[in-house]
Amino acid sequence: MTSTAQAPTSGAQAAHPEHLGHVIFIAAAAAMGGFLFGYDSSVINGAVEAIRDRYDIGSAALAQVIAIALIGCAIGAATAGRIADRIGRIRVMQISAVLFTVSAVGSALPFDIWDFAAWRVVGGFAIGMASVIGPAYIAEVAPPAYRGRLGSFQQAAIVIGIAISQLVNWGLLNAAGGDQRGKLMGLEAWQVMLGVMVVPAVLYGLLSFAIPESPRFLISVGRHDRAREVLAEVEGDIDLTARVDEIEHAMKSEHKSSFKDLLGGRFFFMPIVWIGIGLSVFQQFVGINVAFYYSSTLWQSVGVDPTDSFFYSFTTSIINILGTVIAMIFVDRIGRRPLALIGSVGMVVGLALEAWAFSYHLVDGKLPSAQGWTALIAAHVFVLFFALSWGVVVWVFLGEMFPNKVRAAALGVAAAAQWIANWAITASFPSLADWNLSATYVIYTVFAALSIPFVLKFVKETKGKTLEEMG
Repeated sequence: MTSTAQAPTSGAQAAHPEHLGHVIFIAAAAAMGGFLFGYDSSVINGAVEAIRDRYDIGSAALAQVIAIALIGCAIGAATAGRIADRIGRIRVMQISAVLFTVSAVGSALPFDIWDFAAWRVVGGFAIGMASVIGPAYIAEVAPPAYRGRLGSFQQAAIVIGIAISQLVNWGLLNAAGGDQRGKLMGLEAWQVMLGVMVVPAVLYGLLSFAIPESPRFLISVGRHDRAREVLAEVEGDIDLTARVDEIEHAMKSEHKSSFKDLLGGRFFFMPIVWIGIGLSVFQQFVGINVAFYYSSTLWQSVGVDPTDSFFYSFTTSIINILGTVIAMIFVDRIGRRPLALIGSVGMVVGLALEAWAFSYHLVDGKLPSAQGWTALIAAHVFVLFFALSWGVVVWVFLGEMFPNKVRAAALGVAAAAQWIANWAITASFPSLADWNLSATYVIYTVFAALSIPFVLKFVKETKGKTLEEMG
């Protein structure tokens, strides 16, 4: 599943102002999948310690339960495109909404740890589908002149979803008297935290009935009249027949890349594919998802009160939103490569300060005051520099750096590498933290530092180049 051709006809430069509000609504509704992606990914942060306590499991088993959702993510992301090409983009959104809803209910009402893990996989599958279908649908529906800005809705929705999940967790923890296992509505607080996701999941499903199918899919199944109606809705007063012919021509001329197209060179894949994989792996190996999956546990492990730890998780997610906005503003102004390098330097500083702070022994169950404040500020610095650089830039690079003939397949391999790297960090953190928290952050610092020479030596700037210039 690929996006509509980038070059517009002369009449398709932009939607008329009266259509733009409708187009924004369509893009925002589709981006609800991104909101659920962020929400479901990070809401588990509020339940980690309660799950450990309720089921009496060690760090290694706990890590697998948290990380197992990423298996579902990988499967969902790998299959969503093909399913959408068969049954349509809107149907995939509706399936995803159902899976999010079922996962929320199942995770909130588990019989035992094994079925809790199974519901996590279901939720992961929904996340994977949402991560693919939202950007693809927006790219296919958005008028060419607004495609970049509307496409950014997905990333914005993800970071807002992360922030809202942490705010909800904090509010529910306060309502339960600061106890993750405290009673709320006849359930334990952590169960309510996970169950609340039913609300945005149902809203996502309802919104999917209010937006049109992608013109590209409609044309692919021969529904040209309906495609013209949708194009008139989103692009205004244009030559509809010419626009349909343009899309149809682009679809016929596309080369559907496969895994075989990526092979070459001395190391199995073409060098550019390895660079894409490297970007994906570095993005995860700096430990960013520790901040979103385990931050409450992390702060509590160094003596922070549970309620305060949830609040700090929320403030971190607000910093994540701020950094993402900065990246969206500057990625086309100063370029992808300089932004990645600035982010790497900032992450090294933040992670190194965290490693230093966590190296001190706890006094009365807490870090000494100076080290505690240093760790807290450094964590926010780390998230800020990640968000304003690698959080956005890697996806921009992956969308632009590959030659046309292998772009779709190469992007799929790089995205798969990202899910695997995410799983490796998520599954290893609890055991590593039990072993030596400071050393764990030294490892993340090393990866952040290594990303600097990697970008300098291997990554070429893609700013201002057309996709055709890449290959």
